[in-house]
Amino acid sequence: MLVSATEMLQKAVEGHYAVGQFNINNLEWTKAVLLTAEENNSPVILGVSEGAGKYMTGFTTVAAMVKAMIESLNITVPVALHLDHGTYEGCYKCIKAGFSSIMFDGSHFAIDENIEKTKELVNVAHNMGMSIEAEVGSIGGEEDGVIGAGEIADPNECKMIADLGVDFLAAGIGNIHGKYPENWQGLDFDALAATKALIGDLPLVLHGGTGIPEDMIKKAISLGVAKINVNTECQLYFQAATRKYIEEGKDLVGKGFDPRKLLLPGFEGIKEIVKEKMELFGSVDKA
Repeated sequence: MLVSATEMLQKAVEGHYAVGQFNINNLEWTKAVLLTAEENNSPVILGVSEGAGKYMTGFTTVAAMVKAMIESLNITVPVALHLDHGTYEGCYKCIKAGFSSIMFDGSHFAIDENIEKTKELVNVAHNMGMSIEAEVGSIGGEEDGVIGAGEIADPNECKMIADLGVDFLAAGIGNIHGKYPENWQGLDFDALAATKALIGDLPLVLHGGTGIPEDMIKKAISLGVAKINVNTECQLYFQAATRKYIEEGKDLVGKGFDPRKLLLPGFEGIKEIVKEKMELFGSVDKA
């Protein structure tokens, strides 16, 4: 069932686990994540970047596909359809399209402008029964055209944004989109703890979940992270499985070229990594 992410993340904070946000890019991605969530009785968040939304012919198409798929697959676990790193304009498009949750990424604005725009969108989203995520600091690297320098969030600015009534907050703590470089310094847990001390039980979000060691994931959860985003890892699993299928010549046997067969190994690869992450985050049997 399609819901806002507010309740599922509040439960995650109370239960000391995290809910995974898995970005979707097409029908196969969406189906794989939904089925895995149902099979593992886990709440789940489907993330949609503005680039992916455009690729799938628009947010209205995405929302219609997700709602129809939830019904046709008999998905009973809580599912949130969430805009990832949304612009001000993108948030309004998703509100109109029927998403159940949005993220306004105002981290590249001065804090006063971030506050002003976030406050407005909080009021609009809540009037529509939607949840809203905001960001302070920035996530390093690049994802779908969104580039961040990786600034560590100021805990006091996090408090200012939290006080606006956002439902969950992304705070930059050294996390990076995409593959992590060998010289990565790790997550700044002091900054995370300082932010947690100021915002209380407001769920925190960890972007760039691909490649963060398991011990750091678990420590982040213990410090209040209740939502962890995974995108690159699904892409890498899909790529590797598809490459293996073709390099083994399976696309040349019978009707192995049929897209339904060609995309199946990648689909199964996504299911595998999503299950693995749900187990690591502790969300299995938490629906």
